[in-house]
Amino acid sequence: MFHFSNYLEVIYLDTIHGSWKRIHFFYSADTTQKFLSKCYTKLKIKDAETKSYDNCYPFIYYLEQGEAFYNEASKAPLSIKPIMLYYGLIHLIKACLLTVDPFYPSSTSVLAHGVSTRKRKKRNYKFLDDEIKIQKNGLCSYFSEQLFHVKQLEGEKFKMADLLFLVVELDDIYYFLTNKKNMISLEQTDEKTCIIPKKIEELYFMDSRRLKEYLDHKCEGNILWENNKSSLLSLEKSITVPAPFRWHLKKQNLYLPSRIQPFSNLPDLIIHYLLLYNLSMISRYETEWWMELIKTTPNSDFPFITEFLDITEEKSPFLIERFLNELVT
Repeated sequence: MFHFSNYLEVIYLDTIHGSWKRIHFFYSADTTQKFLSKCYTKLKIKDAETKSYDNCYPFIYYLEQGEAFYNEASKAPLSIKPIMLYYGLIHLIKACLLTVDPFYPSSTSVLAHGVSTRKRKKRNYKFLDDEIKIQKNGLCSYFSEQLFHVKQLEGEKFKMADLLFLVVELDDIYYFLTNKKNMISLEQTDEKTCIIPKKIEELYFMDSRRLKEYLDHKCEGNILWENNKSSLLSLEKSITVPAPFRWHLKKQNLYLPSRIQPFSNLPDLIIHYLLLYNLSMISRYETEWWMELIKTTPNSDFPFITEFLDITEEKSPFLIERFLNELVT
């Protein structure tokens, strides 16, 4: 068992409006300047007060521009929705970067997308089989390291099916279309306590001791074990759930992936960024295939894509808001 004291208290009846309402708390120069000053002081930045004054308006503008893109995405046709969501997320991420790097952007190398797509064959192309590659420079690698301490992504290739597998809110459609579970829910016994089901040990081919070691390693010290029992654990104060745990926004519950894969520990925000990047590129440059998908829905790509776009419209602002508010506490 473990209790996840802070996170389970965060209940949103209207998630997307709740997230934006809390982001609006930062739409004040005075509030944001004090917030950034606190961030920079913690980082022991020289002239923290001065830098907080310099960055308070860029921080607010990034958030406002991001919200404008999300507002337009909610009204946009499906054909251009990925573009609106991708650029909205980019601006929100840039605001977050100003909390950890007062000099962002210090060079043009961090302004590129930082991801590339492979050359596609027009015939029989499937989005789920597509891959993207992380570049040495650019926003992707930079925010991954600065915000989440995820390093050495350069050269890594990610398959779309593998990334979608890690989006916990796709659990229902994943099971409907594949008859397999991508996520296993943790039984919630009370407001703060959950049980890791024995099925996880079976699926991971681990006994309870090995599973404890695995989660300890992946969560990098965020787990406190109670009474030295591998079935009893509590997660350190953290509003952002550490992977491989996933917080289901709609079902308000914790999950673990039903299988281990090389990138099980990717934070949700990186996953959403990579998926939106590829979808936005397809929307812009693979117009024939994209419009054919929308109009004829020929394969399972369509329900996965449309469901993900609906999910990320709510989940990405939620993840940004949680990141910022964790810095406040």
